[in-house]
Amino acid sequence: MKLIAIDSSGLTASVAIIGDEGLTASYTVDYRKTHSQTLLPMLDEITRMTETDLSSADAVAVSAGPGSFTGLRIGSATAKGIALALGIPIVEVPTLDAMAYTLWRAEGLICPIMDARRQQVYNGLYTFRDGEFVTVREQRAIGVEELASELNGMDAPGGVILLGDGVPVYRELLDSLLEVPHAYAPAHVNRQRAASVGALGLLLLREGITVTAGQHTPVYLRKSQAEREREALEKKNAGT
Repeated sequence: MKLIAIDSSGLTASVAIIGDEGLTASYTVDYRKTHSQTLLPMLDEITRMTETDLSSADAVAVSAGPGSFTGLRIGSATAKGIALALGIPIVEVPTLDAMAYTLWRAEGLICPIMDARRQQVYNGLYTFRDGEFVTVREQRAIGVEELASELNGMDAPGGVILLGDGVPVYRELLDSLLEVPHAYAPAHVNRQRAASVGALGLLLLREGITVTAGQHTPVYLRKSQAEREREALEKKNAGT
């Protein structure tokens, strides 16, 4: 089986081609360009460099959220376009699951955090037990202080490994709050990677867990700022 993998859930844009024989190509960029400018050119580049015919793909795996509202919409639209053009299904891979999966068989509790603004992060907690990837806490939006309190109360003999774009934003606060041993993932594995989305996507594809382009919907977990502002204005107007 072969997958085209896409991740644009955060600041990083990433695409990959991965299959049963391994990772064919991976292209990741974290720079000041929009995902609408980068994703398709990046995918075109790796297919040309590897002489890969996209029609040989069995599915497209996409980081399905949570994350940046704009990034998720662009990733979703790109995945849908590819799926429709090639007549293949979409594999929806939870963003934080894929981030944690990057730290394959790491000891301790893996704690990806994405900045959700307003002193909150998107987070899930994961570990590896007997070689199996285990979800300890499902994806959620949670306050930084609440997360630190939760981690302090958990049994984590191997300590906690934190990664994600929430780290540079909240590292100082986390260091002041965390009582459990903790460390931060190094630069080459501390952000989203389409290769990891594809690796998890292959497992889901083998189990037949796919959706059509029409069925695919990103997982936002929270309402967008525009939606929150509109609701606040509607409440204010209703009270006048």
